[in-house]
Amino acid sequence: MRPRPFWNPYLAGVVLGVVLLASFLVMGWGLGSSGAVTRFGVGAAHLIAPEAVESNDYFARYLGDTHILDDWLVFLVLGVFLGGLFGAYTGGRLRSEVVRGEVFERQRGSGGGPRRFGVSPRTRLALALSGGVIMGIAARLARGCTSGQALTGGALLSVGAWVFMFAVFAGGYLVAPLVRRQWR
Repeated sequence: MRPRPFWNPYLAGVVLGVVLLASFLVMGWGLGSSGAVTRFGVGAAHLIAPEAVESNDYFARYLGDTHILDDWLVFLVLGVFLGGLFGAYTGGRLRSEVVRGEVFERQRGSGGGPRRFGVSPRTRLALALSGGVIMGIAARLARGCTSGQALTGGALLSVGAWVFMFAVFAGGYLVAPLVRRQWR
């Protein structure tokens, strides 16, 4: 199956807004994912070292009297994963590969053809995992992830969420010229 084009970003934004509205109407809460990941992590740690988790005030509050799966955010994240699989399948993009950027070098006599960015798949996976762990720790320190901050906080007109999003976009625009040549 040939890959189909990605969704129009404006259409995707409208659909995401409808999902956010449905989340408020049905569940009474907005969207976010770091709480679910924390519950998974605390549940896994509790299986390995229950006394360490129970004696830690921060981790113990995620245990409570209910099962770790008794949180709707866990199922939200599971739905995002399954939805991503479905979208990749229907778009003809479901395959196992390590995606690495291509760099176009314009050297004299080289023809300017594409070459793979200079890291191995193993290094790329290690860097992606490291970046994900750092982002997860940062989300817990900030008491929420980007989706919760931007989508839910922005929809609630939270000043902190809007300041955060302006800072994210400003940072992106400031860093873009530094990495632009890698994506040409």
